[in-house]
Amino acid sequence: MLADRINAAARRLPVWPLYLLGALPPLWWLWLGLTGGLGVEPIEVLEHRLGEAALQILIAGLVVSPLRRHLGVNLIRFRRALGILAFSYVFLHLLVWLVLDVQIPAQIWADIVKRPYITVGMAGFILLLPLVVTSNDRAVRRLGAGWRKLHRLTYPAVFLGALHYVMLAKGFQFEPLLYLAAVVALLLIRLPRRRGAVTA
Repeated sequence: MLADRINAAARRLPVWPLYLLGALPPLWWLWLGLTGGLGVEPIEVLEHRLGEAALQILIAGLVVSPLRRHLGVNLIRFRRALGILAFSYVFLHLLVWLVLDVQIPAQIWADIVKRPYITVGMAGFILLLPLVVTSNDRAVRRLGAGWRKLHRLTYPAVFLGALHYVMLAKGFQFEPLLYLAAVVALLLIRLPRRRGAVTA
């Protein structure tokens, strides 16, 4: 079976190349920004690329469990790396906004309060903080069953990230809506089925 072949290949692959590959795009984008390769608004483009990549990686993390449950493809061992990479991209996205875009400390809080899309984005970032802090074996052992419950914060965090993307889009843009639809679909298939429900 194809799933068995994929699982066998995944077991042989180390996790560390994923971290290495994940570190390359931000470095490349930074180089492009410094050399004029990001156009006339390099800071805005860098913010956008980091944020969009973070959302893509978060969605990839959401896909892992459905792949195992419905298709038998087990990529669970890569999910922690995806989570850490996603947080890193979100953090860099936030850092670019704080340091290169806003630059004025007093303006930061005003933007968070007055601009709904920034409020939503910051809420998603805050939800990710306890997840990255506890994304280690020691935290898993100490928290026990509570670890799984805590990490369900991933779901609202990813939803808020997708909503943030939709809200900041200028005018009608189809791509942010596709991301939001993908997130909603991945969350809905996690809902427990009602007992006795008739399936087609």
